[in-house]
Amino acid sequence: MMKSLRKKQTTWNLDPLFKDDNDSQIEKKKKIVERKSHEFINKWKSRKDYFKKPIVLKQALDEYENWQKNYGTGGDEGYYFWLRTMQDQNDSELKAKFNKIMDFSNKIQTDVEFFTLSIAKIPLKSQKKFLEYKPLENYKHFIEKLFAEARYLLSEAEEKILTLQFTTSHLNWVKMTSGFLAKEERRVFLEDGKEGIKNFSEILTLSSDKNKAVRDSAANALNEILEKHSDVAEAEMNSVLANKKINDELRKMPRPDLGRHISDDIDSKTVDTLVNSVSNRFDISKRYYKLKARLMGLKKLKYHERNVEYGNIDKKYSYNESVNLIYKVLKKLDKRFLNISENFIKNNQIDVYPKKGKTSGAFCSYNLICQPTYILLNHTDKLRDVLTMAHEFGHGINNELMKEKQNALNFKTSLSTAEVASTFMEDFILQEITKQTDDELKLAIMIMRLNDDISTIFRQIACYRFEQELHNNFRKKGYLSKKEIGKLFQKHMSSYMGNFVEQSPGSENWWVLWSHIRNFFYNYSYASGLLISKSLQNSVKNNPKFIDRVKDFLSAGSSDSPKNIFKKLGINITDKTFWDKGINEIENLLREATRLAEKLGKI
Repeated sequence: MMKSLRKKQTTWNLDPLFKDDNDSQIEKKKKIVERKSHEFINKWKSRKDYFKKPIVLKQALDEYENWQKNYGTGGDEGYYFWLRTMQDQNDSELKAKFNKIMDFSNKIQTDVEFFTLSIAKIPLKSQKKFLEYKPLENYKHFIEKLFAEARYLLSEAEEKILTLQFTTSHLNWVKMTSGFLAKEERRVFLEDGKEGIKNFSEILTLSSDKNKAVRDSAANALNEILEKHSDVAEAEMNSVLANKKINDELRKMPRPDLGRHISDDIDSKTVDTLVNSVSNRFDISKRYYKLKARLMGLKKLKYHERNVEYGNIDKKYSYNESVNLIYKVLKKLDKRFLNISENFIKNNQIDVYPKKGKTSGAFCSYNLICQPTYILLNHTDKLRDVLTMAHEFGHGINNELMKEKQNALNFKTSLSTAEVASTFMEDFILQEITKQTDDELKLAIMIMRLNDDISTIFRQIACYRFEQELHNNFRKKGYLSKKEIGKLFQKHMSSYMGNFVEQSPGSENWWVLWSHIRNFFYNYSYASGLLISKSLQNSVKNNPKFIDRVKDFLSAGSSDSPKNIFKKLGINITDKTFWDKGINEIENLLREATRLAEKLGKI
């Protein structure tokens, strides 16, 4: 068991990047990044032999990989100030420094884009000799992806323009809205019966509190905040939708989500199969909410009550206890998983507690292969926080295993593979917790598991469909009011929730806080990740040695397509019956929970 963690161990140690925001090394390292970048650019910019001769391309890719490994476009400075703005979204000096390094990074990015653009434009008749050239084997899939993207690439000059305008046409808009929300505080009812001032992230958590007065007070505060910023969010959303439309039209992409699929190295047909398979079983999520409403003694759940914990899962999990529980599970699964997680704690790579200005939610971040992984949490000592931590540790373990096996050009996870590791770890933690429980607690945990599975699979696919219609409607009309966006949002939320969850006043603005719809068509990956991870979990339960094959998958990065990576594990993600099997597991859990609730006389 680990010792109690001191306060200084619960915030990021960014010293491997810089000592502080004014470190004298910042400017020195920046100059090194600039020099190394232009050494590569100046050497290869005017040459044409590397996209004609495989042997020369091997030399060029080796040098490009080394640059990506150690410097990239922003070096340590870009990563450092991005992390710092996540800790404090309201510090104008941090924003200024981050914007400055982003300008620097974008300039290098536009200057170096010629290289991959040139490779992508290798004529179709010549591509085979490059792909079959043995010395290029470690870069084969990297090259294959460039060839696949070539159809939608513009000229070098046009690509530079699109890269340069991304910050002003997208990123600044999104950061503006999230920054406004992060500044907000409100006085709300607390569990001790008193009132207190809470920040936006804390209010969001309280909106699902078991105490009705607390959650209703928090929901009212949230609705007030979201309404306050809905006009700004309307302008923001229309601006980023317009920017996306312009980019897609320039690239002649026939559908709004195609860019995501190409980026994720996954076929649109596979995503469509997943979306249709889940959408066709929205009856499962509707039956779940009917059961939950009955268990809570309500005719209907209000929108903000959909995630309220059922039963008495009152045990608090301090950060220290949460870490020890995760350690226990990882030790059983695989020693390497445990060692990686221990290093996250030992090296202070986790920012644990919520505070004013800190971004809400949780994430696991990595940048260059030579830089540390950092995990952000907003831990409030609830069981759900333990699962969130396990989720982000899964991402972190994935990152570290990739570092061990992949070069810098393959140090990346497709979205369709990224969420497998996180949900895999999360589910094993929950299974450990449920091992020794009576029927009352077992039912409560089963409902919690169902709630998470419904949110991860059915809710995310409903959101994906919302995004599809949002983009298509915008492209037809040219502008969408916040009222139109709100109605569309409620329509798709209702499509999976059914009649037992009210689309209550205020819920029409909850799209304002949903960050993933600004990172277009991201959400399908949660559903695919959980359904695939359930398959891997079953394989490990049936044969513990299968964990070695799971490690191979987690180490694969982008060295092959997701379809081929999963095929090696015996999974065919192009087959509808595969997704249906995972969805059937959710239905079986729902039936089991319903029978237990009937046995206990709860319904």
